[in-house]
Amino acid sequence: MRKVITMLMAAVLTVTCTAGFSPKKNSPVEGKKVAYIMYMSSSPIFELWSESFTKTAEALGMEADTFFCEDSDEEWKNRILQCTKDGYDGLLVSHGGVDYAWAFLSGVLEEYPELKIATFDTSFRDENGETKTIDGVIQLFQQDSGLAAALVEEILAMYPDKAAKNEPVNILQVQEENYIIAFDRRQIGYQLYETAGQIRTLEQMAPEDHLSPESSMREAAEEIIGRYNDGEIDAIWCCYDAYARGVYKALRELGSDIPMVSADICDEDIQLMAEGKNWKACATTNWTLNGEFACRVLALEMAGQYDDIKAASSYYESPGMWMEIPSVVVTQEQVMSGQDITVKNLSDVAEDAYTDRSFMPSCDWMDPVDRP
Repeated sequence: MRKVITMLMAAVLTVTCTAGFSPKKNSPVEGKKVAYIMYMSSSPIFELWSESFTKTAEALGMEADTFFCEDSDEEWKNRILQCTKDGYDGLLVSHGGVDYAWAFLSGVLEEYPELKIATFDTSFRDENGETKTIDGVIQLFQQDSGLAAALVEEILAMYPDKAAKNEPVNILQVQEENYIIAFDRRQIGYQLYETAGQIRTLEQMAPEDHLSPESSMREAAEEIIGRYNDGEIDAIWCCYDAYARGVYKALRELGSDIPMVSADICDEDIQLMAEGKNWKACATTNWTLNGEFACRVLALEMAGQYDDIKAASSYYESPGMWMEIPSVVVTQEQVMSGQDITVKNLSDVAEDAYTDRSFMPSCDWMDPVDRP
């Protein structure tokens, strides 16, 4: 049963070491100026990213700023252009739109060839939908397919009798394909289990109103779940936690005990999981480590040390390719431990892999990272 997820997670190392970043001597990026430019609005997980990114940059002797763009494509583009004009040496840009990011960033780098850029959750495609790369730009993502697979494994573990009989688990899937690149990447991990016959997707559902995703998802879930008889839905798999909150509230309104799992995490998710009802697990990355990881990558780009980036990840092949940040599952039992758990102290109850830093890139002028 675990073979699929084992293959997906093979590159994730599990050596636990002390978190934090210490300054090193002779940093080639000392005196440089960098920025984290986030398409979305501020939130606790993105604040964790910003704080860690800033702390890491300052330890390397750099000046760092953060800009949130309030879910505006134009603000994201304008902020990048302003930072280039203001003389920033490196930019970490996050969540740019798939329909314009490649062309826009390519243009920026043509005008400012000395600038270094790393991206997060930003896919590069041309006007024909063909996947593209930008020489020297490292694309960072969460390990979305492994994250999705881990959630399916949580569901399968709820129904060992079906596995013993080789019967598929019936799942109502919350998913939107061809909408956000992270969702498409998550679908890959999910579909492996469909192909293997371990799960059966009863149908997909998604919100109609993306400006009010939670309430819209709640309405859709109430209507769709209400069409099924008791016992026909074994579990609900959610591609995104904002959608999952709507599903959870629909289940509580319906008085249903159908279990559900979701990707991503925030403080409200943790609070709802801790109620001990339907929401059984989330899959996430450690957003503090994400910020450090991204800053390390950007700093190595700025120093021209792409071999050190490559050495940190078996996924990475050449400048312009992508790297993945390992994900872990956070369970209902963990957040019901009796402590007041938020994303800021999630490490108190999460498994050791949550605080593992062994996937970080490093070099002689950076804080060393233990590897097996």
